[in-house]
Amino acid sequence: MSKNLVFVGDLVLPDRILPDGALVCLDGRIIEICPAEQARSDCELVDCSGRFVSPGFVDIHVHGGAGADYMDGDVDAVVAVNRAHARHGTTTIFPTTTTGSRAQLDAMISACEAAKERWTPADGARIGGVHFYGPYFAPDKVGVHAPSGRRDPDREEYESFLSRDIVKIATCAAELPGARDFYRFARERNCMITCGHSNAEWAELERAYAEGMRHVDHFWCAMSSVASLRGRFGAPMRASMEQYVLWNKGMSTEVIADGEHLSDELLNFAFDMIGPQRLCLVTDANRAMDAPPGTYRFGPQEGGTLVVSDGRAVRGEDGSLASSMCGMDVMVRTMARAAKAPLPRIVQMASLTPARLAGVSGTCGSLEIGKRADIVVLSRDIELEAVYIEGEPA
Repeated sequence: MSKNLVFVGDLVLPDRILPDGALVCLDGRIIEICPAEQARSDCELVDCSGRFVSPGFVDIHVHGGAGADYMDGDVDAVVAVNRAHARHGTTTIFPTTTTGSRAQLDAMISACEAAKERWTPADGARIGGVHFYGPYFAPDKVGVHAPSGRRDPDREEYESFLSRDIVKIATCAAELPGARDFYRFARERNCMITCGHSNAEWAELERAYAEGMRHVDHFWCAMSSVASLRGRFGAPMRASMEQYVLWNKGMSTEVIADGEHLSDELLNFAFDMIGPQRLCLVTDANRAMDAPPGTYRFGPQEGGTLVVSDGRAVRGEDGSLASSMCGMDVMVRTMARAAKAPLPRIVQMASLTPARLAGVSGTCGSLEIGKRADIVVLSRDIELEAVYIEGEPA
């Protein structure tokens, strides 16, 4: 197929839907947005009449899919995951580390560097950067991640990893010794700085915010609550990550809208209280996505946690949810049902907002002139029908 295309359909723009619009793309870039009747005729027509033409999705928190995990530390595994997520509408992806040894983290980042270097649209979602997520988690909030791979921040280790150009997002639990130094260094490297798998209280979050932390991971999941802080501090009860994010308009967060982690009421609450400018959709998907039910390793094959997929959700040995097994198309569809908001605001949480937070919105995340022709075609029921990356079908 030619990379000179004109998509005709209902265009999901950042602030509105343009009915019966035309999106003109040359050499993998958007060059014009206009009514369909004004579209140039020297491009190949992609007729999406009666359907939505949306920007490709951006996933800033994702571990695996199609039987592979980024922590496998293998280029073929990276490509397999990226192709799987492209089939669900993700066109820019941030491979995310789990807990693990330094050698395992190095292998993961090296494999992502190699995959990014050789990338073509046939390899699936484009790597926007690596999310350095594990291993600096609180001991009581490790979740499904292997506890043996958890540790407090190690300056020599994180300076080595965060100095690699591909690392764009950096996570550390705010209460850990050395967390503030971690945040300072991540800020010097212009990383998006997040607090994750944390049992931090208000004052610790305030100190983290002063050092550049601006995001917390999967809201309500593996994060501090008033109850968990009472276990840590006793009385009086203390404010948690939830209260801090709701109060501080400089903070952003994310939800896993797979229909398993959070009820529609909680998703609607997050949408209403936080809003699409500060709220992202993430998949947090693991290797069970697009794979048959069965037992899998979360994280690296060597030492990763055993989890079980029943075809709907993935759970650890204690029965708790272990990441998700759904692509971004499911997150968008579930959030649309829960929030009952205009589609551009729902799509924003899966595209422009994460792109902006991760520092890549200049090239992707919305249908705007000059940006890459990363496009998702959705039915009226928000079912995914086609995906294009830089104008090429995925």
